[in-house]
Amino acid sequence: QVQLVESGGGLVQAGGSLRLSCLASGLTFSTQTMGWFRQAPGKEREFVAAVARSGSTTLYADSVKGRFTVARDNTKNSVYLQMNSLKPEDTALYYCAAAPGEYFLDTSWTMRGRYDYWGQGTQVTVSS
Repeated sequence: QVQLVESGGGLVQAGGSLRLSCLASGLTFSTQTMGWFRQAPGKEREFVAAVARSGSTTLYADSVKGRFTVARDNTKNSVYLQMNSLKPEDTALYYCAAAPGEYFLDTSWTMRGRYDYWGQGTQVTVSS
């Protein structure tokens, strides 16, 4: 049974930082492309970042480029999202997602339907 468990969310002031973690089990982690998505109240779930199976290729939404960094540790079955210079508009429930992937990324990995497995989410709230 595949499980993705996110952690690290919380309340932070604008300009601050948070590091989200996602621990995966029940799958061969090193073969998965891992993604982060977020959903704010009343809005669609949107792509944030993705990292290919080796960790050497990443993809970001324009809204977070230069502020967020995605990384993975295949020895720990974990993927991380370092979020710096947080803004109130970053407030959302953040989800980790996974699907079997390759060593490269294309724009299909920005789409929710590309992913097979999802976590329950961790809340990030940024106060102004």
